[in-house]
Parts: sequence; C-alpha cells; structure tokens
Amino acid sequence: MLLLDTNILIDYLRGRQSAIEFIDCTGKPGFAVNTVIVLELYNGCLNRAELAKIRRLLNGFMHFDLNEAIAKAATQIGHSFALSHSVTASDALIAATALVYNLELRTANLKDFRMIPGLKVSNALL
Repeated sequence: MLLLDTNILIDYLRGRQSAIEFIDCTGKPGFAVNTVIVLELYNGCLNRAELAKIRRLLNGFMHFDLNEAIAKAATQIGHSFALSHSVTASDALIAATALVYNLELRTANLKDFRMIPGLKVSNALL
C-alpha cells in the first residue's frame, strides 16, 4: 500500500496528467492517506465544490488516524531533522505514519523525506 503525500493529490485535483493516470490506473484500494494529509487538502479549499471534489477523490482510500505510535515516531523525526533539514511537523507526521504502518510514501518532494532512515519513499508515478 502507498501513502500518498499531499502534493500528489493536489496535482491530481489540479488536473496534472501524470497524477491522474497514476491514481486512476493503480486504483484507490492501493492508496492511503492520514489525518494530516486530509487536513492539508481541506485547508486549501476555496469553496464547497472543491471540498466535495476532495471527498470524492479520497473515497475508497485507506485512512490512518494519528495515534501514540505515530506521535512518538514523528517526535523522533522532528528531533533528528528539525535543524539539519527543517522538517515540518506535517512532514514528520506523514513520514511517521509510513514508518509505523510499513507503507511506501509517494511524494513529489523527495528532499523533504529522503534523509529519514527506514522510510521507503519514491517520486515515481508509474
């Protein structure tokens, strides 16, 4: 299962062909999001139509809520990389979700995650 970073979902919502083909061809049951990713998408909404579009996109995705294990892993990531790589709280929680549930993270921003040990991360949309 793949945890999709917010940027890939934004590309899909904006009509970027590579993201559309990747998500439509792979199929929603193969994808997951977490609470942070959902909130980031909602935060970018300008109107009810966009909110409905996001809900339709996420329907069928596996959803991982935040929990104590994710919080602990995110805190460790933040402690290790806040100064050296300016890791954000959101990115730490996204990476921690992937680590805790042994998911591969797909993102358009490898530089935000590639330094995290044990994290399976890729930008491939094949």
